[in-house]
Amino acid sequence: MATIKDIAKLADVSLSTVSRVLNYDKTLSVTNETKKRVFEAAEELNYKTPKQRNNKSTKRIRIGVMHWYSQQEELGDPYYLSIRKGIEKECFNKEVEIITIFKNKDKYPAKALGNLDGVIGIGKFSKEDVKKFSSYSKNIAFVDYSPNEKIYDSVVIDFKKAVLEVLEYLFQLGHEHIGYIGGREYVGENKVHIGDERELTYCEFMKKNNLFSEEQVYLGSFTAEDGYNLMKEAIKNDKFPTAFFIASDSMAVGAMKALHEANIKVPEDVSLIGFDDIPTSNYLVPPLTTVKVHTEFMGTTVVDLLLERIKDNREIPKKIVIPCELIIRESCK
Repeated sequence: MATIKDIAKLADVSLSTVSRVLNYDKTLSVTNETKKRVFEAAEELNYKTPKQRNNKSTKRIRIGVMHWYSQQEELGDPYYLSIRKGIEKECFNKEVEIITIFKNKDKYPAKALGNLDGVIGIGKFSKEDVKKFSSYSKNIAFVDYSPNEKIYDSVVIDFKKAVLEVLEYLFQLGHEHIGYIGGREYVGENKVHIGDERELTYCEFMKKNNLFSEEQVYLGSFTAEDGYNLMKEAIKNDKFPTAFFIASDSMAVGAMKALHEANIKVPEDVSLIGFDDIPTSNYLVPPLTTVKVHTEFMGTTVVDLLLERIKDNREIPKKIVIPCELIIRESCK
């Protein structure tokens, strides 16, 4: 039987750190990466807390967690990493066994999955992928995506309301020339484009106010590198906006670097608003105004949703919409 000492050795942390992480001690000051190592070590060793060992239940629920990002892509955009952490914490707490499958060259190597009680899909998937997941289990829930709300459970966020709040805030500050920097996403072997509600809402809002210009829309992928390159492209444009809505904080980090190199000051010369509220956002110079997405809570919610379907044999699907929150810091004026 695995012990806390075994976990500490595998995760390369102290015994007290393991104990406090597994007990969700809110006063513990360690990085998310350290917490992740502890939970993954505990899962690998099949560690059970005293409370769990006293549980007389013998059969563990077994679910497959399908990631639309590869592990490398996940490192470049912590949005999905945070959702995964929420899923893993909730599954560990409720003694649910996880089989994790990452995308590999747009395919999901689902060898040796065996019998699954349910499947969670993190991210966006093609119709073919969704159909394939249905062959693993009839109980399926998606997080950050709702391929068919009449069939599948899902947990999503209210992108439209969040973006409208961002744009109205910039309008209140007196900005009319607002640029957009965002990403395009594709699924399946045929690279089918999935529309992004942040981009769509921005375009609708600007057109409604007769302010839309294609020259102020810059698109790439949701990475700091593309945020940097797209902002450098925007700086070359004679019609440089007075403010930018940037669809991810990772992209905003790169964009701020490009502005700094060009001696363009934030917020004196241009205002910026990001999206996600990743941990580093508050430590940028200046701290980034952004939209907080409760990603870890999305992860715990999708687990609870799936377990409800598994245990209660619920047939009517549920779609849960998690609200976002505009976090005002110092990158706008």
